[in-house]
Amino acid sequence: MKLTIFADGGSRNNPGPAATGVVIKNEQGKTIANYGEYLGEQTNNFAEYSAAVSGLKKAKELGATEAELIVDSKLVCEQLNGNWKVKEPTLQKLFVLAWNAMQEFKKVSIKHTLREGNKEADAEVNKILDNQ
Repeated sequence: MKLTIFADGGSRNNPGPAATGVVIKNEQGKTIANYGEYLGEQTNNFAEYSAAVSGLKKAKELGATEAELIVDSKLVCEQLNGNWKVKEPTLQKLFVLAWNAMQEFKKVSIKHTLREGNKEADAEVNKILDNQ
């Protein structure tokens, strides 16, 4: 079963109050999970990676054997696709968590979208941050 994960993270004032937003859809495009998590004071990149890790783990819990991860962070997309180096120590740890989560699937694709293509996950981020 293939699931599509829309993952977004955000930080207000970077670093500042941060949260993740994840929306997971089945092959018919129906939302089967949507949630966010408050991360405390973090950077935007920390939040973006945290959302990707969370989404991958949740998709596996939901029974996915294939995953398409859609992010609006060019950094996360390019690093997880192996095109850019991960130099920042905190992000290196999150990269390893994401990479390990990706190994749980038969196939994973990571795609970049503009913010407009990730509105539902972005809304989850803002819902969490607005309630802090």
